[in-house]
Amino acid sequence: MGRIVVTEFVTLDGVAQAPGGPDEDPAGGFTHGGWQAPFAEKTSGEAIFEQARTMDALLLGRRTYDIFAAYWPTTPVDSPFKELLNRVPKYVASQTLKAPLTWQNSHLLDPGLEGAVAQVKLRHEAVHVIGSLGLLQSLLRLGLVDRLNLWQYPVLLGSGTRVFGEGTVPAALRLTESVSYPSGAVQLTYDALGTAPGYGTMGE
Repeated sequence: MGRIVVTEFVTLDGVAQAPGGPDEDPAGGFTHGGWQAPFAEKTSGEAIFEQARTMDALLLGRRTYDIFAAYWPTTPVDSPFKELLNRVPKYVASQTLKAPLTWQNSHLLDPGLEGAVAQVKLRHEAVHVIGSLGLLQSLLRLGLVDRLNLWQYPVLLGSGTRVFGEGTVPAALRLTESVSYPSGAVQLTYDALGTAPGYGTMGE
């Protein structure tokens, strides 16, 4: 059985909307698109790719799929991400998209997210989720997330879609890695424990 590994780029106040560019995702009147770009540098870029290259499948929500499918197949940028994302099987959770999908090696998940994701995990060892914040909330509610890679940046935006929004299910996590980078980014890796948080009283 494979694992679901989620990667999110997030501000200090939890916003993960449109890190990559001004026009990436203006939904809700979001005007801060591209906020991650000023923090880009070689060391963290190499680390992000090293995490990504462990995937043997990619699971995306509708909005992130549309963004990626419009960019990666035809971008003139020569990067290892382009080869990786175009090559791996891509699975899309959507109730509105219709098959066949245009991006090579893309597949629409069958209805019933829990069962469909279980089938994907049977076929692949490392199923990565990037962005796809709506899908992430559904995966968390179903207890399907095995690992969270959070790249946190020293910036506050005050608005935008957050990684852990309204309705996030309480869950216990274990921090397995913490690395800081010259830009001020901090990479935090958490494994899901599959349990509720523990509670107590401080000082006892």
